[in-house]
Amino acid sequence: MRVLIACEFSGVVRRAFRSRGHDAWSCDLLPAEDSDPHHYRGSIAAILSAGAAWDLMIAHPPCTYLANSGARWWSGRQREQADALDFVRALMSAPIPRIAIENPPGKIGTAIRPADQYIQPWQFGHAETKKTGLWLKGLAPLKPTRDVRAEMLALPAKERHRVHYTSPGPDRWKERSRTLHGIADAMADQWGRT
Repeated sequence: MRVLIACEFSGVVRRAFRSRGHDAWSCDLLPAEDSDPHHYRGSIAAILSAGAAWDLMIAHPPCTYLANSGARWWSGRQREQADALDFVRALMSAPIPRIAIENPPGKIGTAIRPADQYIQPWQFGHAETKKTGLWLKGLAPLKPTRDVRAEMLALPAKERHRVHYTSPGPDRWKERSRTLHGIADAMADQWGRT
């Protein structure tokens, strides 16, 4: 399959699909952290307008103006939020038969449509929380692969809620937005079937 991973600088999802033999490419305004040649640095709009045929797109639009966790900073940011929602709509309407949009709970679910599914890292082998919505087109919901909820609940709050306790700094957003490999593997195994 030809797989496009939109708004991904880490390469986690791209590598999961490539390791299973798919022609997977990531695209982001940032360079790839792993310097992989299968990363396009630039606008996803340029990729989508180029007319290439893709079988599947998994998109991770920036959540700054979309996630409920940032709602206290939305005041006076209506234009930015409207632009972010327009970007999500453009991704959802891309001429690709199978699409997954990934984002935390927030404005997508109220301004566009509810998520088809919410997942947690502990359903995929990671002993932590980070509720994530999936808006799906032509794809089945992800099935959990390794439930470690009991082990997670035994951990101190700071460990099980790691993403919320990430230290302040210029790269905090990168660490909080990174897809965990257990979720990427589930996407590749379940959505990568032709």
